Amino acid sequence: MAKIIFRWWKISLRSEYRSARPGESKDTHEDFLDNSYLQVQVALIFGARTLDYVFNLCKGKFDFLERLSDSLLLSIISYLDLEDVARLSQTSRRFAKLCKSDMLWEQIVQSACDTITPDMRTLAEDMGWRKMFFTNKLQLQRQLRKKKQRRESQQQALL
Repeated sequence: MAKIIFRWWKISLRSEYRSARPGESKDTHEDFLDNSYLQVQVALIFGARTLDYVFNLCKGKFDFLERLSDSLLLSIISYLDLEDVARLSQTSRRFAKLCKSDMLWEQIVQSACDTITPDMRTLAEDMGWRKMFFTNKLQLQRQLRKKKQRRESQQQALL
């Protein structure tokens, strides 16, 4: 039978706690679900999100997406339509961060463009891949031209 095991240590400068021994609680899933004292302690120490996660584990509800690495999730998200990326970004802080990340938008730009020149890459790294994706082509061409002119004028000044 599966059990939930919590271990704790008291660390304190108070003399009455100096000799306190580590503690341990072993509960079955059902016992944990009925033990409101232990639930409160878990929420206080680890937060409500961890308590919810443990609750779901005890009830047999596993969130497999939560366990995937960011790089794997970014690969999956890159195949979504833009509307779905926008919706996904509203589901949690983690997905909001991933859906706005430069790593994702670099993948999206690369899949949308035939080629990415070194100048385009530099511009995207300066302005952000997401912003570059949503900037119209004329504005991008203008910014690339300005960047190229600045670079040429700097090279002229060095000579």
